[in-house]
Amino acid sequence: MERAAGSAEAPHEAAPLLPRPPAPSSGPCSARCALALLAHGALLVAYALRAALSIAIVAITGSSPPSGDRSAPGPRPPQAPAYNWSAETQGIILSSFFYGYGLTQALGGYGAGLFGGKLVLGSGLLLSSALTLLVPRAAELGVGVLVGLQALLGLAQGVIFPAQYTLWAKWAPPLERSRLMNIADAGCTFGTFSALLVAGIICQSLGWPLVFYIFGGVGCAWCLCWFLLVYEDPASHPWISAGEREYIVSSLAHQGSSHGRSLPLGAMAKSLPLWAIAIACFCTDWLFYMLLTSMPTFMSNVLHFDLRENGLLSSLPYIGNGLGHILAGLLADFLLARRVLGTAAVRKLFSALGMLLPSVFLVVVPYIGSSSTAAVVLLTLVLTIISMTGAGININHIDIAPRYAGFLLGVTNTFGIIAGIIAPTAVGLLVSQDLQAGWRNAFFVAAALNVFGLIFYVAFGSGTVQGWAREEPAAP
Repeated sequence: MERAAGSAEAPHEAAPLLPRPPAPSSGPCSARCALALLAHGALLVAYALRAALSIAIVAITGSSPPSGDRSAPGPRPPQAPAYNWSAETQGIILSSFFYGYGLTQALGGYGAGLFGGKLVLGSGLLLSSALTLLVPRAAELGVGVLVGLQALLGLAQGVIFPAQYTLWAKWAPPLERSRLMNIADAGCTFGTFSALLVAGIICQSLGWPLVFYIFGGVGCAWCLCWFLLVYEDPASHPWISAGEREYIVSSLAHQGSSHGRSLPLGAMAKSLPLWAIAIACFCTDWLFYMLLTSMPTFMSNVLHFDLRENGLLSSLPYIGNGLGHILAGLLADFLLARRVLGTAAVRKLFSALGMLLPSVFLVVVPYIGSSSTAAVVLLTLVLTIISMTGAGININHIDIAPRYAGFLLGVTNTFGIIAGIIAPTAVGLLVSQDLQAGWRNAFFVAAALNVFGLIFYVAFGSGTVQGWAREEPAAP
C-alpha cells in the first residue's frame, strides 16, 4: 500500500479535469443548499462565540481611550467590573482558546467518521454555547479560571470544523464543492463580523457581561434548529427529491464510504500533498488569527477609536471576507465545470491569490502614517482577499482524500491552531516592548510566513485522490 500511495502522489502536478456528472436535479432550494445555509448558521454562531472576548476585552480592561468628544458626558452602561490585565496577560487569555481547540481537531474528525458529522458538530456547538454563558463568572474568579474556561471552549469547538467536512464528503458533488463549502464557511467571517459589530454596542449600552449571556443563549437556540433540520446523508433525508438523491450519490460513488476504525496513518504521514496543505494552513491561520484576536486592540491603541467605533470598524474586513468566500467558491466551480483548469491548478491559483496579495497589503499598513482610514481599507482588503484560500487549500483535503476529509481537516487545522496559539501571544510580547515597532514586526512576520507557505504549497500540492485514500487500510 505504501508503494501505491507513492505512485498516486507522483503525477500530482497534472491533476486531471473532473468528469461531467449528470445535470443536477434541483436548484437553489435543494437539500444540499439547505445544508449549506444551516452549516453557515452553525459556523456563524461558533465564530461569534469565539470572537466575543476579543472585542469585550477592551471593555473588560477599561482600555477604550478617552479623547475629545468621545469622553463627553452621556448615558453610561450598567456598572460592570473592570480588570487591570497587562498586554501579556490579555495575549495569554485570547490565545488560551486554542490550547483546547487544537486537542480535539483530529479527534473530532475521527469521531465524526464513526458517529456522524451531525451529532458531533451539534454537540460541540451546544457545549461551547453553554460555556460562553459562564465567562463573566470565570473572569470574576480570576485569570487562571478564565484561561481554563477558554481552553474548555476550545475543546468543544475543536470538533465543529472536522465534523462539517465529514458531512460534506457525503453531500457535496465534486463540481459543487467549492461553492457549497464556501457558503458554509462564510459563516465564520459573518459570525466574526456580527460579534465585532454587536459586542461593542452591547458593551457600551448594557455592559460587557451581557455580551456572553446573549451570545450563549443564541447559540443554544441555534443548536435546536441544527438537530431538528440536519440529516447525516442524502439516504436518511426524508424530504429530499429522488432525483437529487440519485445525483449526489452517483457523483460521489467513486470515493467510497466513510472510514472505519483504522486509518492509513503511515501513508498520510508520508504524503507531500497533505504536508503542503498543513504548512499552508499554518501560515494563513497565523495571519488570520492574529487579526481575529488582536485587531480590536490595534484599532483602540494605535488608531485610537472608541469602543463603539472599534467594534464597527473591526467588523468591516469580515464583510469582505464572507462575500469573498462565496464569490471564490462560485468562480472555482465555474472554472472546473467549464474545464478551464484542472483541480490542482484551481486550488493553487486561489491559494496564491489568498496568500500573496494579503501579505503585500499587510506590509504596507505600518507605513501609512496617521491615516486611520487607509489602515482600515488595507486591513479590509487583507481579510477580503485571504478568503480566496477558501477555494484553495481550505477544501483541498476533500480532493485528495474524501473518505478521510474530516480527520485530515482536523490534522491540518491542528497546525493552524498552533499558529493561533503563538500569534496572539507573540503580538502581545512584541507590542509590550514598543507599540509602533511591535505592530510593524508582527505584520512583517505574518506576511513572510504566508509567502513561504504559498511556495511550499505550489511546489507539492495536488488535486487528485491519493492511493492511500482509495483503499481500506490493512487489518492489523
